[in-house]
Amino acid sequence: MTMLRITTLIENSPGEHHGLATEHGISFCVEKDGHMILFDTGQSGAFLSNAPKLNISLGAVEHVVLSHGHYDHSGGFRSLCSAARGFSLVTGEGFFSPKYALRNGAYDYLGSDFDEAFLSEKGIHHVTLSGPGKEILPGVFVLSSFPRVHSEEKVNPRFVLRKDSVFVPDSFDDEILLAVETGEGLAVLLGCSHPGMRNMLDAVKERLRRPILAVLGGTHLVEAKGSGLEKSLEYIQNSGILFIGMSHCTGKDVMDRLEAVCPGFFRNVTGSSLFFG
Repeated sequence: MTMLRITTLIENSPGEHHGLATEHGISFCVEKDGHMILFDTGQSGAFLSNAPKLNISLGAVEHVVLSHGHYDHSGGFRSLCSAARGFSLVTGEGFFSPKYALRNGAYDYLGSDFDEAFLSEKGIHHVTLSGPGKEILPGVFVLSSFPRVHSEEKVNPRFVLRKDSVFVPDSFDDEILLAVETGEGLAVLLGCSHPGMRNMLDAVKERLRRPILAVLGGTHLVEAKGSGLEKSLEYIQNSGILFIGMSHCTGKDVMDRLEAVCPGFFRNVTGSSLFFG
């Protein structure tokens, strides 16, 4: 029988445990059948101080999966390297491309504060995922390269990459997700879903041929509008997903609407845990 616990180490929103740090960012700890995987590391090292308060020892981490190269998902990685050793890092192709956002005529750097030279210096085994997916542990899958089949799901043009001294649109080809077998279906962890939440979840169902039991993480629906937003809400409502913990960049208004129409919706906050098995 699968034994699985998924804990939100840090998120934008505080939970009932008032001793936990919160920040704009996200980090999940996945404990499955004696293995530990970390999905994203938040904006800073604050998640590290939360872990022992949640009865989690991150020294046992075997794999770190970073959903994409934005600071609020990878900013705690340097701090992690001082607290844990012997893990492998999984990223998507293009993770280290310099990422920016255009704001009021200026470009803000949103990328990571480490590079491949840092990984080499620390002796960290790095896997770059460029194909459709990889099983990193029994029943633990990392997926990438999501077909953009839902035309309404568009990346905000304010997100750009700096390539050869010019800025080009960021299509977030580096974004990856984590899908974990629960025994009754898949639990899917999303970073920000820049390639489109529906595109990503459709890819999970098509490639892994298993129902999705739970979805946690960011959807970037905070920037969705009009028919695109309505179709995304309808998609979730009719998905049959039993546990819906979409938060972070999902946006308060969207979460309020999800709570009203989806019986399985819950406020996934810092310190929340889901147990399976």
